[in-house]
Amino acid sequence: MELTNTTPALASLRSELADGVEHWKPRVQTLAQEIHALKEISFEEVRSAEAIAALLAEAGFEVERGTSGLPTAFSASVGSGGLTVALCVEYDALPNIGHACGHNLIAGASVAAALALRPFVDQLGITLKAIGTPAEEHGGGKALMLERGAFDGVGLALMVHPVQDGLTYNPAGTSAQAVGRYKATFTGKAAHAAAAPHQGVNAADAAVLSQVAIGLLRQQIPSDHRIACFVAEAGHVTNIIPEKAVVQFECRAFTLPEYEALHQRVRNCFEGAALATGTTLVIEEAEPLYEPLLQDDALAAHWTDAMDAFGKDTSRSSGLSGGSTDMGNISQVIPSLHPWLSIPGANVPIHSHAFAALANSPEAYGVMFEAATALAWTVAGAASIPAQRERFTQAAYRRRTVTQEGTS
Repeated sequence: MELTNTTPALASLRSELADGVEHWKPRVQTLAQEIHALKEISFEEVRSAEAIAALLAEAGFEVERGTSGLPTAFSASVGSGGLTVALCVEYDALPNIGHACGHNLIAGASVAAALALRPFVDQLGITLKAIGTPAEEHGGGKALMLERGAFDGVGLALMVHPVQDGLTYNPAGTSAQAVGRYKATFTGKAAHAAAAPHQGVNAADAAVLSQVAIGLLRQQIPSDHRIACFVAEAGHVTNIIPEKAVVQFECRAFTLPEYEALHQRVRNCFEGAALATGTTLVIEEAEPLYEPLLQDDALAAHWTDAMDAFGKDTSRSSGLSGGSTDMGNISQVIPSLHPWLSIPGANVPIHSHAFAALANSPEAYGVMFEAATALAWTVAGAASIPAQRERFTQAAYRRRTVTQEGTS
């Protein structure tokens, strides 16, 4: 591999880190395959989290289980340097479809990078953390852990995310949307559907009207905004006017002001449906808000340099047209890297059965280990350049200060 933007000393360290990833390949691939087979969904990732924590503990990390009061979260630490680096580990699957977002590969890449970096934490002057973050798909594990202090003192945070074939490896210019998820409950009045329908108030009608209004609204919103919903409950038998209907919905946009405006317009659709049908309406937040993703330019440059060494496409991206992550919450307060990991031959969308199968393929594990090496090189580069190291250290200090002031 031909490396650029590096000193001879850093080039030598990169070689040793690559050897470290190679050494751990058999164990980490077995781990990633095990996670893929378990298919544990948000907040139920008991065996996946324990398998990862056990391997890190075996390798000499000090492991705290149940971090932030979340049973399937953990924090594995090694070193005592002044710059704290977090590698985020995800391992939750999607309901009924398994690892169609490739979180087994996210886990494998972060864990392999952490294991490769471990012997060099003193040389780099870092405290290294592999933080197990459950419930990315639904539940906002990182958002909860951030609020509860799991990332206090962290100067930079990194992870990767698998995507379909053909997307650039360059994180510059890429982002992810803010997303808020809600439950709208309409309450009406039950009545016999044949003997006294006029005495009922049909909550299912309100659910239908809200969906029609949202469908019409879609023509009037920007092309990069997203609205999705489904009816979770709307009656049980045909001879009773439904007295309760529940619609789950979400709104997405690339900036928080755009998101807030879209959210209000969607709420208006529900409120209009309630008014038209005479039902009452309650809208509740179903999950923490996922904030837009910010990519740190310096970390992106280290990553892109590594991907160039692997011969990947690092042309500048125009960004994604959709998708959200709770890594966005981390990136709003901590310099972060969240690049895409393009799986060769994966010409299918994520969140599909076909992608779930490809996430367990030899091609996927091949790029997973390239990503692990690139993550390790990115950490080494960021820790070795004095100006960058100072910026990341100061970012961690500001985060600690904000947290302390907020809890004083």
